[in-house]
Amino acid sequence: MLPAKPNCHNEVSFIRFDSVRTHKTKKITQSCYRRKMEEKEDDTKISIAEPIQDHQETTFSFDFRTEFLQDENKTPFFKPRSRRRRRDTCVIFAFVIIHLVVFLITMAVNDCGYNSHGDCAFKALGRMSFQPLLENPFLGPSASALDKMGAIRKTLLAEHQTWRLFMCPLLHAGVFHFMINLLCIIFIGIYLEKEFGSIRTGIIYMLSAFSGTLVTAIFVRDSPAVCSSGALFGLLGATVSALTRNWKFYTNKVAALLTLFFVAGFNLMLGLLPYMDNYSSIGSMISGFLLGLVLFYTPQLRQVAQNKIGLCEYGVKSSFNWKQKLDRPVLRSASLILFSLLFVGLLVAVLLGINISHYCRWCRYIDCIPYKRWSCNDRTSSCETMGGDKELTLTCMGNGNFRVFPFTNISQERTQDLCTLICS
Repeated sequence: MLPAKPNCHNEVSFIRFDSVRTHKTKKITQSCYRRKMEEKEDDTKISIAEPIQDHQETTFSFDFRTEFLQDENKTPFFKPRSRRRRRDTCVIFAFVIIHLVVFLITMAVNDCGYNSHGDCAFKALGRMSFQPLLENPFLGPSASALDKMGAIRKTLLAEHQTWRLFMCPLLHAGVFHFMINLLCIIFIGIYLEKEFGSIRTGIIYMLSAFSGTLVTAIFVRDSPAVCSSGALFGLLGATVSALTRNWKFYTNKVAALLTLFFVAGFNLMLGLLPYMDNYSSIGSMISGFLLGLVLFYTPQLRQVAQNKIGLCEYGVKSSFNWKQKLDRPVLRSASLILFSLLFVGLLVAVLLGINISHYCRWCRYIDCIPYKRWSCNDRTSSCETMGGDKELTLTCMGNGNFRVFPFTNISQERTQDLCTLICS
């Protein structure tokens, strides 16, 4: 009678923890080892196994630490290692809701059907209809409506309207800008919030967005500029810092970098169109990168009990010790000092009314590309107004262009919008 085949599966003992990896020695009896080797070579099952003596076994030890560091510990970059549920990522969704509310209010203030006398796109939307594409390529409000809501303009900042620095990061140039910007924020922001927590992600979001607005304020021309893309670029900068700092923990590093650069490049191209601002994007990305080096430490895998550990974090939480929190102190300290100097310097420059565009003539092309529908030059448009009973004629004093409108009751702000279109 043939002896029973050894049960090799029950003789393997293996335990793995996430943050502290402890591997028990894999013990395989002599017969099991011979069986595995023969199956590997012949791809057949062993029909006869030599009897083994009771309580006698040969132990073969294998060090699997390197293998698991290379395979198990590495994950795709955009796959969060932490398992927070969707409701735990409330900070990004809260900012998205705020942006949505502000955009709806902006379109209500614009009221294209009334202020533009029906010369609108998507007239069926009524009060929420958009300005024509020739006036706003993003399909959004007029320049005067953006001015009312808090867009940054050089002449308005000269009047010490500093409240615009806080409203400008919430404004979008139009529905195209709104959709593209928020989709990118959701894609990048939710990953960062799941991986590094709501508080740190929220801090980077707000500080980088405000820093970008300060950069806009010292470069802005005499045309309305919105800075909502600054928050996205702040998150992009923080993501780049997280990727480069934890380079060895991820598998698809090059693909992740290409994705981030594509998102940044695409949004910078959009920033060359009117109303969007590239200065805030560049300033926010630099700020987000420095803040990411300060706040984003290496993510850990070990998970502990499910309970509330902080703002909006109810799922399985990650465990950190002070060694991980205080790792690379020189890099963190240098990044914090650089960000502080940058932030304070920008704030002082804005309060002093410094405008670098006066000294840098070519800087305008970072934010604008010349086109027949608009100008990159910082000039004020003026028009001669001739009104009758039913018609209004505007003639540009700069180039002689004129246009006749079939209405006369129009606000001064809207008249300036139309004059800018005629003179451009």
